[in-house]
Amino acid sequence: MIVNFIENYAKLIVSKPEEVNVSEEKVDDTFTEITIKANSADIGKLIGKNGNMINALKVMANGCKAKDGVSYKIQVLSN
Repeated sequence: MIVNFIENYAKLIVSKPEEVNVSEEKVDDTFTEITIKANSADIGKLIGKNGNMINALKVMANGCKAKDGVSYKIQVLSN
């Protein structure tokens, strides 16, 4: 659920949505790592001024934590 939301949201923000790739790696039952890979020119857009965009995504992930009990870590990487 949260992975699909993050992928759709990231594709709306960036200039080259076809290069956005979101992957999910479950570390254990209570922790999941989400990685957003995008074009290097779009990394700044995903992070946002003062980190506001990535922090908004983290807030959404924390809201899902309250529902399903899984902690999420979000990373933004360049292709």
